[in-house]
Amino acid sequence: MRIGIDARTILNPEKGEAIGVGHYTYQLIRHLIEIDKENEYVLFFDFRVREKDVKKFERPNVKIKFYPFSDYKKYLPGAYNEILGTATLMKENLDIVHSTSPMSRIPVGYRGKTIVTIHDLAVYKVPDVFPKLKSAKIKTTMSLMVSKADNIIAVSQSTKNDIENIFKYDGEKIKVIHSGFDRRLFEESNITHEKVLEKYGIPMDEKYILFLGTIEPIKNITRLLEAFKIFKEKCLKSGGKCQHKLILAGKNGWLAGEYKQIVKDLGIAKDVIFTGYIIGDELVPLFKNAEFFVMPSLYEGFGMTVLEAFATGTPAIVSNVSSIPEVAGEAAYFVDPMNTEEISEAMMKLAMDDKLRYDLRQKGFKQVEKFDWEKTAKETLEVYKNV
Repeated sequence: MRIGIDARTILNPEKGEAIGVGHYTYQLIRHLIEIDKENEYVLFFDFRVREKDVKKFERPNVKIKFYPFSDYKKYLPGAYNEILGTATLMKENLDIVHSTSPMSRIPVGYRGKTIVTIHDLAVYKVPDVFPKLKSAKIKTTMSLMVSKADNIIAVSQSTKNDIENIFKYDGEKIKVIHSGFDRRLFEESNITHEKVLEKYGIPMDEKYILFLGTIEPIKNITRLLEAFKIFKEKCLKSGGKCQHKLILAGKNGWLAGEYKQIVKDLGIAKDVIFTGYIIGDELVPLFKNAEFFVMPSLYEGFGMTVLEAFATGTPAIVSNVSSIPEVAGEAAYFVDPMNTEEISEAMMKLAMDDKLRYDLRQKGFKQVEKFDWEKTAKETLEVYKNV
């Protein structure tokens, strides 16, 4: 087979690598070209990416191809993308094209076999937490890609169920393939705990609760802050034995600026630290030094950060919705993300109960072992063969 994979989410020179999709695409390609020496792969990168940056993907059965255009801002951008995109793909005489995200759109004019990976349908399930214009754009592209796909890969059973219910897509043509987890990234770090804590102004001698993710409404930040305030009040009544900080780590998303004002309004500004984007080497120290991790999301298509917490031995409080129970198994403490009191009570339990934290830590180590990128690649290759 001659397999084309859209790799434009990797090394994206304009927007930066898409954190979730870019990581998925990179790991999938890396493992496919390691396990499969028989089929040919054509990897499509953005034309602005430097050739030296893609040398890591070079193999005898791999061809690196650069799209000869970017997003046009003038002169019928849709028409240019359609014509040039279709011509670029057709020239390679591909048996299959795999788009690793619906947002990496395959041109309508392309008539070859296509597979698309869908990571989540949050804009359909919780539409109120997205800007209307962005939501409309995503829905349009998503609908187009679903209708075009010969097969769909869903990263969780929850996502598959959503695809079937929303698009009435044939469930027989949807394959659930969980994303893997690269344990190498979480085995060690070149940066010490002390350097990371100092960089972000986290007191060395104080305990903290960690949230990691984009600071935006779908992550349920407002209720998390409200729950933390209740938690602090309960701590005072209990004698002050759990005076934790709350660390909100991640890049700013939609409405991120409002959360700092909410922190002030709630009177918890001295106990909440916004770190901004965290680079890869800083993740391990930040996780390992946390008392526990909290992710009260309103929706997750997969929830990779839960596995990151497990891999570093960090007990986790997570939502009981969408794909999260599927990924976390029995290794996390589950809460209703709409119930602020329940979230605060969970914080109290993990802050005060050493045995509970220990038990969750041991279960987390076992749970993360179930997710492996080589397994993901092998199952994806079977989808290619079947299509």
